[in-house]
Amino acid sequence: MRFSTVALSALSLSASVALAAPQTGSSQLRPVDDPRNCGTIEIVDELVEAIIAPIVATLEATLHLLGLEKRATKEVNVYFHAIYKGATVADGNLTEQAISGQIDALNSHYSGHGFSFTLAGTDFTSNSDWFSNAAPGTDQQAAMKKELRKGGPADLNLYSVGFETGSGKGLLGYATFPYDYDKSPQDDGVVFKHSSVPGGSLNNYNEGKTATHEVGHWLGLFHTFQGGCLGNGDGVSDTTPEASSASGCPTGRDSCLGGDVDPIHNYLDYSYDSCMDNFTAGQATRMNAMTSQYRGM
Repeated sequence: MRFSTVALSALSLSASVALAAPQTGSSQLRPVDDPRNCGTIEIVDELVEAIIAPIVATLEATLHLLGLEKRATKEVNVYFHAIYKGATVADGNLTEQAISGQIDALNSHYSGHGFSFTLAGTDFTSNSDWFSNAAPGTDQQAAMKKELRKGGPADLNLYSVGFETGSGKGLLGYATFPYDYDKSPQDDGVVFKHSSVPGGSLNNYNEGKTATHEVGHWLGLFHTFQGGCLGNGDGVSDTTPEASSASGCPTGRDSCLGGDVDPIHNYLDYSYDSCMDNFTAGQATRMNAMTSQYRGM
């Protein structure tokens, strides 16, 4: 699997340079052969950031007074669209148990961070072209979403596909951001690799955390390594700056000298599923602000 996420700034290309920084150090810290590959296109919209900043500040002040345990939980309806090319699980024909397991994983990972997920509908579609070739910007993903997408801006549509050929080959998933909805509502949602569900066949990425990662984008989060070591990074004050994506589980990695170690255990990094286990309080507040402003939640 290859790294292909585009990270740009509306005002500068410095972020894309920072993302290209190599991982160095001991053998423990070098990239693995099968790094996570997210296809979400991260374009920093300075106007969006200016709108969100005071909302985040207000939420943080309120939580400081009331305590984090007072954080309200937003309920998200999920429409799960399983795309398959054949009769077997390997061909994308997921079981109901696998789908419910993915919803359970989302609820576990987002517990305490302000979101819960309810399976509102499931459908199964036999389409080998969509299964193999759906990817960001392709005709296949546009047709798939046009036919299958349900609900409004607050409803999460999950599409499980194969990413077997074409421009999406090797991807684990991709997502749209909350502020994308107004200009392209039909494109809204998360597309992810079918074999990354809990108990799936994708080694190192089969605990359901690919969907968790991509849903993080859908709720308004950037990668932890967004912007590298400089500037506002991912727009969250309590995620440690990170020069480039992590891979595997490089314990002790510190790519931006002078601060804490890299947030390799965060769901918005690129580590193995077994290495990921947290969101920060700041990320939870950003997701709350983003969904309030752009998803009406």
